[in-house]
Amino acid sequence: MKFLCRLILSLLGAVLAPAADAPGAEDAAWRATRVAKLTKPDGWLTLIGLHFLKDGSNTVGSARGNDVVLAKGPARLGTVTVAADGKVSLDVAAGVAAQVDGREIKAVELKWDTAAPPTRVTVGTVTLFAIDRSGKKALRVKDSASVRRTRFAGLEYFPIDPSWRIKARWVAFEKSRMMPVANILGQQSPELVAGKAVFTRDGRTMELVAIDEGPDAPLFFVISDATSGKETYGGGRHLYAVRPTGDTIELDFNRAENPPCAFTPYSTCPVPPKENRLPFAVNVGEKTYRGGPE
Repeated sequence: MKFLCRLILSLLGAVLAPAADAPGAEDAAWRATRVAKLTKPDGWLTLIGLHFLKDGSNTVGSARGNDVVLAKGPARLGTVTVAADGKVSLDVAAGVAAQVDGREIKAVELKWDTAAPPTRVTVGTVTLFAIDRSGKKALRVKDSASVRRTRFAGLEYFPIDPSWRIKARWVAFEKSRMMPVANILGQQSPELVAGKAVFTRDGRTMELVAIDEGPDAPLFFVISDATSGKETYGGGRHLYAVRPTGDTIELDFNRAENPPCAFTPYSTCPVPPKENRLPFAVNVGEKTYRGGPE
């Protein structure tokens, strides 16, 4: 009888014990934070439009006949003007209740400087702001009540594999350099590259270049591998790493994540530079989003 009890307890322990490849508390917390950021009221799932602007006046609204036809919003929201000096401004149509930082406005300059948050104009659940892509101005439009957000399908992951937590050698460039990086639209923009992470996997030495998004931000790697377009998103994945203080950097590929383009067709994600295209499969991290970008 005692043996039977021990056997039952042993079997229960085997069933209830976490699998070796299951996420631990730290990875589970990281994944929960990832979902929280993705699904927040102004997260990537709320993106419903990207509209490139012509020079001069652009009428904006949800009604046909506007130069910029919004997926949601007032039939005539107003007029966005791209001036000769590149400044972008909005004149709000009569009867439209538009706000910036909770204050109702009738006209506003849409500042888009990448060094500071853009000017966000909110009408109901819709928010729009200006961006610049390779010298071309565009309106990015978000809706906190978007279908992508309200019907979020959740994220899927490969099993955790500790061997993909790699201590790589960090080779900082003597001077950070600008490198042209293409996005999915085929546009190129210069990105600051701080150095490269060097490691060996499956007998191959790889060198991944890191984009530097500022002193307070982690280093940013845009990567692809043999799973891209199969188990994982075809446009590659993003990997962030804590800035090294010495000559070692940790690359935890278990935290490779889908770029915004995996969730919405209205983002302009960078594509992996040739240096960051891994010839083998990285069977950890996020899998392809089953909800799709449409």
